[in-house]
Amino acid sequence: MKKHLAVLAISFFSVVLVACAGSISQEARSMVTYTGPFQQVQQQPDQYKGETVIWGGKVIDTQVSNGSTGLNVLQLDLGTSNRPREGSMSGGRFVVRANQFLDPAVFSQGTLITVVGKVTGSTVMPIGQMDYRYPVIEPVEIQKWDPVGYSSPRIHFGIGVGTYF
Repeated sequence: MKKHLAVLAISFFSVVLVACAGSISQEARSMVTYTGPFQQVQQQPDQYKGETVIWGGKVIDTQVSNGSTGLNVLQLDLGTSNRPREGSMSGGRFVVRANQFLDPAVFSQGTLITVVGKVTGSTVMPIGQMDYRYPVIEPVEIQKWDPVGYSSPRIHFGIGVGTYF
């Protein structure tokens, strides 16, 4: 009997760990060299050239040009599994500049993403009539998140009342 309970407990915790695992690979996460505040890089991005960061946020705009794509992103704090937390205070904006085509239909306005990437400098673009300095990162890995309520897998405990993970 105890053996069955032990197997059941191990199986349960294995499922929970897999369900809670982040979608950014361990390999990409191990490349991160800067974990300080986003605002510090945003204020002086050229001082952080070469640093690898993990940032998340909401896509504001996608710009495609010959062989590359720029994602303008509103930075949001990362929560569990490195998912951006909607409603959290933003430290500013950044640009993900990929040397490949990223479909604007996939990375449309409002899409939540998490990016591991290398800071390559900055670019100045207008927001309305104000010039704004964006830190620019070259992505190593990008995770696109499903809207809340549409992600899976989910685990439910209880009968009628329970908790989702």
